[in-house]
Amino acid sequence: MEVITMDSKAFKALEEKLTVITDFIRESSKKFDALNDDDIWVDNYELCTFLKVSEKTLYRLRKENKITYSNIQGRFFYKIEDVKKMLEDNLIKSTAETIECLIENHKLYAEQRRSIKENQ
Repeated sequence: MEVITMDSKAFKALEEKLTVITDFIRESSKKFDALNDDDIWVDNYELCTFLKVSEKTLYRLRKENKITYSNIQGRFFYKIEDVKKMLEDNLIKSTAETIECLIENHKLYAEQRRSIKENQ
């Protein structure tokens, strides 16, 4: 094991900088939690699971430009606002409870990932 020593002033300065960074990250995560539900992005898997549709159905909707999406490194993401619009247009039969369940589940999943990262 290698032991590193440093001046107490330098250590305190480093500690202060780390505190500032930690506070910034915590504030940023609070802002994320305060986002409007319509601004949340969900992935293909979440959407298929909660709307009880196949990936092929989502593929067809994307191909026909009936739902807006983003493709990031081969994964598809959808904005809740666009999903709600799609449901209002009756492109997929679902209930309001389903979309609320999707939003709540996504928030829980995001919180779990955040807490895992904080504990590492």
